[in-house]
Amino acid sequence: MKRAVSISLGSSKRDKSVEVELLGEQVRIERIGTDGDMEKAAQLYRELDGKVDAFGVGGADLALHTDDREYPLHSVAPMVRYIKQTPFVDGSGLKDTVEARLADFVDQEVGLGDRPRRALLTGATSRWGMAMSFLDAGYDCIFGDLMFGLGIPIRIHTKRAVKILAAVLLPVVSRVPFEWLYPTGEKQEIRTPKWVRDYEWATVIAGDCHYIIHSMPDQMEGKIIVTNTTTAADVRLYKSLGVKTLVTSTAVYDGRSFGTNMMEAALVAVSGKGRALTKAEILSLIDEIGLKPQIQTLN
Repeated sequence: MKRAVSISLGSSKRDKSVEVELLGEQVRIERIGTDGDMEKAAQLYRELDGKVDAFGVGGADLALHTDDREYPLHSVAPMVRYIKQTPFVDGSGLKDTVEARLADFVDQEVGLGDRPRRALLTGATSRWGMAMSFLDAGYDCIFGDLMFGLGIPIRIHTKRAVKILAAVLLPVVSRVPFEWLYPTGEKQEIRTPKWVRDYEWATVIAGDCHYIIHSMPDQMEGKIIVTNTTTAADVRLYKSLGVKTLVTSTAVYDGRSFGTNMMEAALVAVSGKGRALTKAEILSLIDEIGLKPQIQTLN
């Protein structure tokens, strides 16, 4: 049996492991949270290096990027410094392939009816494929990189503006402690409503699950959420606040949709290549396996 392990800076309360069949082979996928402790994550990688088939880097990105530039997150790099043998991925491959199809999937499989084509995305530089899919599909978009990442009330609406922002800010932002940019550990369990008028404006709220929940208001009637890494508790929360439809970019196993890093690691494991996969290889495997986003109607 293949084994893929995601070691995450997120809460250990969200840990989960399941066995799934991919390409006719059993794969154990396992998520281990370290409650924001980056050094603990580094030590776990060292202990498991060479003993598992693939690692996922969870709760953090190794880099942010636009379509033509990549900005490594220097504060995250020490977390993977002990990995010498096992291939590791942070989910960016799936974000640029599977998630690049999400707007079309929402249009075809969910449908907006007569509701406006408006999308609030928690960030474009962390989920370029998803962000561009909605923009290319003709949605009016708010990209919340500054809002959700830095708490700055500046809304970005165009691809050009995202790229300018990235070129100016990311060389600096990439060097600040990661916990300044993203909720880790127990902070992921806290919800403080913010950006309420932006949530109200949007028909679709898309992006990172923790960002979405962290700022989500109490009234979400009729909204479509497009995300992943959802637990049963997350789904109950969405339902209680009135969310109509939940679309997860990765499959749901035993009530849980795993992160893109976890699922990309699973693909690396079953591929048997012993390295990260190219985008073309990921797309080929996805189509062969038949992996596609999942829809849950909540209200």
